[in-house]
Amino acid sequence: MPPSKPLLTSDLARAVGIHPNTVRRYVDWGLMPPVERSPSGYRLFTPQHLNCLRLARLIYAAEYPGRALREFSNTVIQQAVLGDWPGALEKAHAYLSAILLELESASQAANLLEHWAQTTKPDDREMPLSIGTVSKRLGVSLDVIRNWERNGLITVPRNPHNNYRLFGKEEIERLQIIRILAQAGYSHMAILRMFIELDGGSRHDLKSALDTPLPGEDIFTAADHWLTTLHAQEALAQQVIQFITALLV
Repeated sequence: MPPSKPLLTSDLARAVGIHPNTVRRYVDWGLMPPVERSPSGYRLFTPQHLNCLRLARLIYAAEYPGRALREFSNTVIQQAVLGDWPGALEKAHAYLSAILLELESASQAANLLEHWAQTTKPDDREMPLSIGTVSKRLGVSLDVIRNWERNGLITVPRNPHNNYRLFGKEEIERLQIIRILAQAGYSHMAILRMFIELDGGSRHDLKSALDTPLPGEDIFTAADHWLTTLHAQEALAQQVIQFITALLV
């Protein structure tokens, strides 16, 4: 069988529906194998380049999911660039597994939040604790607690005599929820949005508040609607697996 005719930059751009300059960027970023050039300087692409471009475009056209998940998806592309499509498929399944773990963690944190909001009761019998004691109990630094306070996630009463922070049961439980949500991937903005609902008297559907940016949040990140991001990433990983599997058939 005679070798297939080389593809030009414009051919790849037309096949994927992007500008030729975008194809060149993908080459420069290492998202496709190195490209040979004709004596006149034209890039000469192969079907392998086109398949790598389609894979990279599938991943990079989606919303940026944060560094950790992007690094997982990049490992899929790296194997494809090497021509190791079985290896790329293996990495794609690892990518999906990582997303599902994140999704489970985020869902559990949101469910714990709603349970806490509906069952917590104030208790004034316990002596308030200092910020240092609370820091050790929660396993977070003093600066992290102060940062949560500065960002409006919590208001801590003060001792009127020395202005030291006084952490009662309510404040400590709130800090525990903040820590759990932050560790599960939710942004400070998402947590603040949820607490505005909670402090306004809402005790139900707080998971929705965590995942729904307000109209005024015209610029937001993946972590500001983390559950939606993770579900979209799950669907993307399934698409990537289907794409690679079809190439291997």
